[in-house]
Amino acid sequence: MMGGEFVMLSLTPILIGVLAAVACALPGNFLVLRRQALIGDAISHVVLPGIVVGFLLSGTVNSWAMMAGAAGAAVVAVALIELIRRLGGIEPGAAMGVAFTSMFAFGVLLLEQSDTSSVHLDVQHALYGNLESLIWVEARGWGSLLDPVALAGLPPELPRIAVVAILMLAFTVIFWRPLKISTFDEGFARVLGMRTNLIGFGLVIMAAIAAVAAFDAVGSIIVIAMFICPPAAARLMTNRLEHQVLWSIAFAVFSAVVGYVLAGYGPLWLGAEDAVSAAGMIATVSGLVLGIAALYAPHRQRSGAPADA
Repeated sequence: MMGGEFVMLSLTPILIGVLAAVACALPGNFLVLRRQALIGDAISHVVLPGIVVGFLLSGTVNSWAMMAGAAGAAVVAVALIELIRRLGGIEPGAAMGVAFTSMFAFGVLLLEQSDTSSVHLDVQHALYGNLESLIWVEARGWGSLLDPVALAGLPPELPRIAVVAILMLAFTVIFWRPLKISTFDEGFARVLGMRTNLIGFGLVIMAAIAAVAAFDAVGSIIVIAMFICPPAAARLMTNRLEHQVLWSIAFAVFSAVVGYVLAGYGPLWLGAEDAVSAAGMIATVSGLVLGIAALYAPHRQRSGAPADA
């Protein structure tokens, strides 16, 4: 299985799962520390109608039009949340809940009323993605990694999520100091002349980009889990933000790899005949990692103490 068959059937899904997990975990660290972790949950729901509209306009699931539609849906959601909050006089969390559940339901209705029979786009795709189907048909072994013809046949989701993961890493490195200071002491950040509103807005935009890029390949289940579970587990491992980010990346990679392997082989080891959803298993493993960290991690007993800058 570690030869041609592995490269063809499993290498690209594992890489896509790993890159999607890391892309979501990086901004997730700051969202968790800012107590805004549910923003990732909201974004993963509101992009569905945008993705469906993008498909209807472009006629293909392998199009940047779907990502543009998802990004547009995220902008509409932000405006809708603000409108509900102002007109209804309710707190932001409730407004967010109303907006993302309504838009997700609208996206499901669009899917049911649209002709998506010719492509892999349905309600199940929205929840679990299509990770198992992202195989590298042209691969014949590890040598295909050096074959330009074979590389041209890589699933388009792989280079797309790779670019986004690199973008998330670059954003974290370049804006590390303002992100760190504004996260732990917003007042001090203002004294230093930092535009904390713009920093917070930029963080949300980057989280939206990560969610949109990951949504098509891995679905909303993994997106939600990876925004929260690896950063939250990493938070229990250390008091230093630098170490927390590294721990979150390690947990994200571990969850993606182990979850994918268990999804394919776990049922067979237990005597079952069919594999289970890779996205569901990856999310389950990430939840187990968080649970174990909550029980045994070095800093599990603290209550809301800020990490060391």
